[in-house]
Amino acid sequence: MDPRIGFIGLGIMGKPMARNLLKAGYALTLHNRSRASVEELAAEGAAVAWSGMEVAQRSNVVITMLPDSPDSELVILGEGGILEGAEDGCTIIDMSSIAPLVSQKISRAAAEKGIDMLDAPVSGGEPGAIAGTLAIMVGGKQDTFDRCLPILDVMGRSVVRVGDVGAGNVVKLANQIMVAANIEAIGEAFSLSQKAGIDPELVFGAIRAGLAGSNALEAKAPMIMDRNFNPGFRIRLHQKDLQNALLTGKDLGVPLPVTSLVQQMLGALMNRDMAECDHSAIVRHVEDMANVEIRKSDGNK
Repeated sequence: MDPRIGFIGLGIMGKPMARNLLKAGYALTLHNRSRASVEELAAEGAAVAWSGMEVAQRSNVVITMLPDSPDSELVILGEGGILEGAEDGCTIIDMSSIAPLVSQKISRAAAEKGIDMLDAPVSGGEPGAIAGTLAIMVGGKQDTFDRCLPILDVMGRSVVRVGDVGAGNVVKLANQIMVAANIEAIGEAFSLSQKAGIDPELVFGAIRAGLAGSNALEAKAPMIMDRNFNPGFRIRLHQKDLQNALLTGKDLGVPLPVTSLVQQMLGALMNRDMAECDHSAIVRHVEDMANVEIRKSDGNK
């Protein structure tokens, strides 16, 4: 059976992910609260639906890319939602970054209707979504994963099944812990170097090939030095992810002290009206404490 794909959630990440599916030749039906993105992709060949239920009625695979746990619950389980329109044999792929226990709750409700589910959160930000090079962490049954892998391969360079439903979001939380801590450490290291009078571009060039090198450093250091905090992944969403990590750690008896610290930094930045900034702006909190600003020297602008 050829996949008829529904896609709900056309934000910074969802729109380019859906566009890549269109480019790959998949029949796509879209729904989004904001109509501008829907109309843009409709002009490129996608069909339009007016509710999650209608998307499911037209699709045998429904992908969701939503901000948080309550959004996934509402769109999938709520009135006029996906489960009201999905038929036996449909598959839901929730690519939102949400609490693992919520993924499992949704999966149980879907299973009662004969519907399979994968939780498949992603990492790679807007550039990865545009390029189709996301890292996709998948939880769900092996046969469901195998059936959906060609679809996921269109959107990601690395697609790994990590366990049953909920496992994908546990691994995504682990990813978010490491990314947040890495950006905070970049802020500390570059603030120290800047205050010592060393050009951050030279610091970047000196350390990027060593053990401190990372994808986070490659992606975020140039943005920081250019003072470009336009969102690829928003502060408020990373704060939400770390909150979910802390709640999951509490449930499992795992202390997460550094995660807690960075989550508080993100909360402080949100209180300064920086919720919509890119998460590279974590460094702004460190800069303020050091009374320094990380930027290229005048000669390198």
